Amino acid sequence: MPESDRARPDRDGPLLTQRAAIVFLLAALVGIGATVLAALAGNPWPVTVSLGSGSAATAVLFFKEIID
Repeated sequence: MPESDRARPDRDGPLLTQRAAIVFLLAALVGIGATVLAALAGNPWPVTVSLGSGSAATAVLFFKEIID
C-alpha cells in the first residue's frame, strides 16, 4: 500500500485529554503527599518511595472512576 493512501493521525492534537491530565495531576499530588508524610514519619527512603508509588497508582484508579 503506498504511503499516501494510509490514514495519518492528527499530529496537532493534544497528547492527553483534559480528563487524563487531571487524573495524573491529582495522582501525582497524592503520591508526593504520601511520600512526604512517610518521610516525616521517619521511614527509610525505600519504604517512603514505595508508599508514594503505591498511593499514586491507587489514586489513578480512584480518580479515573470518579472524574467523569
